[in-house]
Amino acid sequence: MNKSPKRRFIGGFDGLRTLGVIGVIMYHLNPTVFSGGYLGVPIFFLISGYLITDHFFNTVDAGEKFSLSNFYIKRVRRLYPGLLFVLLASGAYIVLFLKNLLYHLDQIFVTNVLNVYNWWQIFNGQSYFERFANNESPFTHLWTLSIEGQFYIVWPLLLLLFIKLGMKKSRIFWFAMIVSVISAIWMAILYQPGVDPSRVYYGTDTRLFSILLGCGLAIIWPAEKLKVGVMKGDKAILNIIGLLSFALMVFMIFTVKDSSAFLYRGGMFIFSVVTSIFIAVIAHPSAIWDKLLSNKLFHYIGARSYGLYLYQFPVMIFFESKFKNIADHPVLYPVIEVILIFLITEFSYRFVERPLAKASWQDVKRFFTSSTATSRVLAIVIALIVATGGYGVVKATSAPKPDANNSKLAKTINKNTKKNDKRNKKAIENLKKNKDKGSTGELTSEQKAKYKKLAKTHPVNEEFEKYGLSQFDLQRLKDLKLTGVGDSVMADGLDNFNKLFSDDKVVINAEVSRQLSASVDILRQYKDQGVLAPNVLVGLGTNGPFTDEQLDEVMKLVGPKTHVFWINVFVPTKPWEKPVNELLAKSQKKYKNLSVIDWNGYAKGHPDWFYDDQVHPNPDGSMYYSSFVVKEILADLDK
Repeated sequence: MNKSPKRRFIGGFDGLRTLGVIGVIMYHLNPTVFSGGYLGVPIFFLISGYLITDHFFNTVDAGEKFSLSNFYIKRVRRLYPGLLFVLLASGAYIVLFLKNLLYHLDQIFVTNVLNVYNWWQIFNGQSYFERFANNESPFTHLWTLSIEGQFYIVWPLLLLLFIKLGMKKSRIFWFAMIVSVISAIWMAILYQPGVDPSRVYYGTDTRLFSILLGCGLAIIWPAEKLKVGVMKGDKAILNIIGLLSFALMVFMIFTVKDSSAFLYRGGMFIFSVVTSIFIAVIAHPSAIWDKLLSNKLFHYIGARSYGLYLYQFPVMIFFESKFKNIADHPVLYPVIEVILIFLITEFSYRFVERPLAKASWQDVKRFFTSSTATSRVLAIVIALIVATGGYGVVKATSAPKPDANNSKLAKTINKNTKKNDKRNKKAIENLKKNKDKGSTGELTSEQKAKYKKLAKTHPVNEEFEKYGLSQFDLQRLKDLKLTGVGDSVMADGLDNFNKLFSDDKVVINAEVSRQLSASVDILRQYKDQGVLAPNVLVGLGTNGPFTDEQLDEVMKLVGPKTHVFWINVFVPTKPWEKPVNELLAKSQKKYKNLSVIDWNGYAKGHPDWFYDDQVHPNPDGSMYYSSFVVKEILADLDK
């Protein structure tokens, strides 16, 4: 009988998992600082690919039979207790306190159990990046678990098939590498600048390269066969390679934004390759990096990294649904959220995940029927959570769409953008033909006389007069030439802007989930077409922060003769409100042709102007928003 193959415990992987989970949590808490923290996910993929493949070949090379049934049972017992508990515990909270999130909970539950949730997100148009047009889901991040689940099901089967066919390890390695490269190329092909990249971000086909790089590494760099005693020079080389790869990983985690074209056109693949190199160094027993990343703290966090990942998003979503003034507490609230994440994770780890992963069913039964008071209380608490969550899942089968306010907002934005697309096409064609017609904003004596006369004889948009716009101003706006780019807040106000401005002199391009990086290509396209107006209105920053360099790129693109009016952000529910507005205020001093419209200052103290998200103006608030913006434009043009 063959001896059971020995597996070397690599404590440094706990440190790497710690880096990954902290990066992801900090990215979700504050993408301004940890702009590339989402890259913690490829770290998890790479480690999974490496360990599973290494375990497979360690077993086969020892002459033992790799048991699929044992492998699957261990995976189920390791992963499903935490997954089911986070789904049911979140469902319990939703059914008790956030019933508007019940919609689709049943489908979310089933698709997560079946490991196809990432494809459900794609087919249902779920965005990983847009945070406001629809209610945020506490389950958005679980797409990663479905990809890993698909990998656990398919990869061992493929390996067994390859072994049965007598395929050499070298060919299996090249198979993994070729498919990995194809996956990375496919990601680059599918990515479209200016379009929400969630399809690319969620897809198994476009994210497979990270896992397969880990698989390939395990074939050529098996943990059990790495030599302990290597020459000092080789050891030094290993440690230097580890330092360089680690430094590059950290650099990318702090700098590569989720909206960067570089990320999808090779950046994530490069990060995965660099991380593979770092994993190889950690796995080598002669390198110092295993020891550096092995300590009690890292072991504690690494052992609970799965639970920390599971519970982070529900805690954030539920906390921020009750405390909407996140921007006023950029340090305190994240600290509270992190504490809650750790406390809930510890509870789940001790009383759900670890017992069900290791104990027999008799042990589980004994726990729930224990005579000790503590065990009885815990059993009752867990049973109530599971039962309430299960009720929520069943209840969700007949749950209506999200509450009227948010569905009304989504309908308003969809209606506005569809109507505006047709209007923009006509305006662009007209501007190409009549480039010299329209006003840049500066008034001549003839124009003043014209607007005064029209104000008396042909008044327009009189409903805006009670919001501080004179009839003279309303007439003047009809002649103003302007190009606008914005996000869902501007899209929410499109109907009013289209009433205030002329159909043939103004082009406004506003879209849900848009960030600043996407607007550069839009403005460049308008400039190349010769329809970029002398006045440019920008309403971006709601969906995430941007850098000095990105703002400089916009200002350089439009040129010093173009007057840029930038609406600052009112997004009290997000930590980037203050950084964005501070950057705009600083940039206004740098560029003479940049004017910041202080929507934030004007909107504060008026919660009645907004939908429940406290970000998008409701119909009444939209009148204040659009009126204030155009008043500020006109006032600045008169200086």
